[in-house]
Amino acid sequence: MPAHALSHTAGTVTYHFHDLKDLLAKATPLRSGDRLAGVAAATDEERVVAQMALAELPLARFLNEAVIPYEDDEVTRLIMDGHDAAAFAPIRHLTVGDFRNWLLSDAVDSATLAAVAPGITPEMAAAVSKIMRNQDLILAAQKCRVVTAFRGTIGLAGRLSTRLQPNHPVDDAAGIAASLLDGLLYGSGDAVIGINPASDHVPQVVHLLTLMDEIIQRYAVPTQSCVLTHVTNTLEAIGRGAPVDLVFQSIAGTEAANRSFGVNLQLLAEAQSAALSLGRGSVGNNVMYFETGQGSALSANAHHGLDQQTCEVRAYAVARRFKPLLVNTVVGFIGPEYLFDGKQIIRAGLEDHFCGKLLGLPMGCDVCYTNHAEADQNDMDVLLTLLGVAGCTFVMGVPGSDDIMLNYQSTSFHDALYARRMLGLRPAPEFEAWLEKMQIASAGTQGGGFQLTENLPPVFHDALRRLG
Repeated sequence: MPAHALSHTAGTVTYHFHDLKDLLAKATPLRSGDRLAGVAAATDEERVVAQMALAELPLARFLNEAVIPYEDDEVTRLIMDGHDAAAFAPIRHLTVGDFRNWLLSDAVDSATLAAVAPGITPEMAAAVSKIMRNQDLILAAQKCRVVTAFRGTIGLAGRLSTRLQPNHPVDDAAGIAASLLDGLLYGSGDAVIGINPASDHVPQVVHLLTLMDEIIQRYAVPTQSCVLTHVTNTLEAIGRGAPVDLVFQSIAGTEAANRSFGVNLQLLAEAQSAALSLGRGSVGNNVMYFETGQGSALSANAHHGLDQQTCEVRAYAVARRFKPLLVNTVVGFIGPEYLFDGKQIIRAGLEDHFCGKLLGLPMGCDVCYTNHAEADQNDMDVLLTLLGVAGCTFVMGVPGSDDIMLNYQSTSFHDALYARRMLGLRPAPEFEAWLEKMQIASAGTQGGGFQLTENLPPVFHDALRRLG
């Protein structure tokens, strides 16, 4: 048996795990993507035994055994070279099981977690999540406080922000503006106003950026805009003088998967530098917006035999390097091949949020599913509520929860209102003050300390006339 192999005995049966990568995969709660990849535990018993073996593993082992070889993968090099030994020192003596108990203990608070975050590797975070129940993931994530800023301050305690997502199947300006106005009137958009363009043609990207910027400037909205196009398109748009607030890019947890997206760490650094040079932020300079999702590395055949959740958390190391304003796990978007049903989507959403927050990221979640998954809006209600309790940074605001351009189901403006009202959460402070100033909302006892006005604010009468 190889020196790095692991084994654990249950009763009279001894289970052998080839290496750390194999152990992590076998310990993962069941999901369709790992079965598709051929890395999942063969039985429930093997999964439980793997979790028991993982709980006994010292955290320090993750610093001595790379799940993807150092020389083969720039994400591994980023993780290893960027590790903060001083931040890790307080937990260095712990096993994975001890780490779970430490995270859940009353002695550990937000300040403690922020201090150790630079010392936690993605594999450590993934490992501990695999032996945690859903309530553990919620409790520990709720302790993590990650605050970022651009024109508004995101992630403060007692706040839940939203991305206003006014997509349109042909990028029609009037249709986008109507959805945008609708979202603002429901108090949505403090995280970002972000459009997935129907076309990646750079002139169209510039047109959409200009459209959003004109609305933001006209009504002095304390938020930021983003066109979710490839980073190279955004760089070209910056070169053409476009009003770029945030740079977007989908990222993954391996160099090969990122290559399939057409990016690497050097290109992301170039884009960050270009956005920072514009100086468009008013209260902060976090200029990057990343999206991720379990299964992306497997779909690109770039997972190196890793389970999809560990690959996902490695993507957070890439995000952490660039100090983003927002990170969004688009949890159910890739489809049932990777997360089969509502139960698997709910578990994945809680895992992603916990692991991202533990690593020090401003994690949001697109609470979503595709129409061919074994899931429905009731499953999304459950996940939205659990994430709200867990301190999720932001969720999506999609007209009617049905994205008519991307053809998937997400959360609506009304869903965000529900979460804020039920859990006593409020928008970002700058945005909340703007809502009151514009007579969209007023101080009250509903909606987390504010309530929407019943009448159309006078300032938007002209906007409606323009839309016809």
